[in-house]
Amino acid sequence: MSKLVAFIDGSVYSKSVCEHAAWLAKGMELPLEILHVLGRRETSSTPSDLSGSISLGARSSLLKELTELDEQRAQLAQKRGRLILNEAKSALNEAGGQSVATRLRTGDILAAVEEFEALAEMLVVGKRGEAADFARLHLGSNLERIVRSSSKPILVAARAYKPIHRVLVAFDGGASCRKAITYMASNPLFADLSCHLLLVGDDSDGNRRSLEAAQNELEEAGRVVTTERLQGQPEKLIATSVEKEAANLLVMGAYGHSRIRSLIIGSTTSEMIRSCLVPVMLFR
Repeated sequence: MSKLVAFIDGSVYSKSVCEHAAWLAKGMELPLEILHVLGRRETSSTPSDLSGSISLGARSSLLKELTELDEQRAQLAQKRGRLILNEAKSALNEAGGQSVATRLRTGDILAAVEEFEALAEMLVVGKRGEAADFARLHLGSNLERIVRSSSKPILVAARAYKPIHRVLVAFDGGASCRKAITYMASNPLFADLSCHLLLVGDDSDGNRRSLEAAQNELEEAGRVVTTERLQGQPEKLIATSVEKEAANLLVMGAYGHSRIRSLIIGSTTSEMIRSCLVPVMLFR
């Protein structure tokens, strides 16, 4: 059976991730699974290299102490992880009463994504985690890794949950955006949400036909749709339109270029996640 899978880490985004996941689970009528992954940073303190001026006897003694410390850190991390999951489950049960399961995993988060996404309808993550630099608005270090590695839609939760009534789709006519349109047309989550399709590009026949086809697909499914085409810089126009249209959710294709290209020219996906104060639903 399909389900929603949400990743939390104890950061200030965890509450919002749970609330967005609960909204999705209710709208899709799916069970919800909350996952917390303990990485090496939380469970290990042993340095990889103890060579140098330390004598053999002192090095052995230090390794023993560090091993004992690692065991204590691992136990504390697991205890904290279970507490985070239990608190999240209790809050969700009190708020909505839907089916909620919890999982604690140790290892790389991408391994957990691969393990759980096979039965997942959608993944839910926060924009930033515990290690992110909030002052500089850095995105979480694992966010792009998760999005690029997963074949499922991903909801990137904003810092605070707000009721969602209107969706803005950053539509470019590409395969990812067409996939998003079909998903919105068939999924009951979007049945009562109004939708604004924004295409940033030239006034070409191809763009007009692509935008019209997307509008028709959504309207045939009973969705309320408006469209708009603008010329200019996508990052600025999309962010401005989110505010102007009072959109509560941004839907867009994710990371259409390689990591190297993104490093050179930047990524529209990352900029939208960073600058828009609404949750972002990504399709690949």
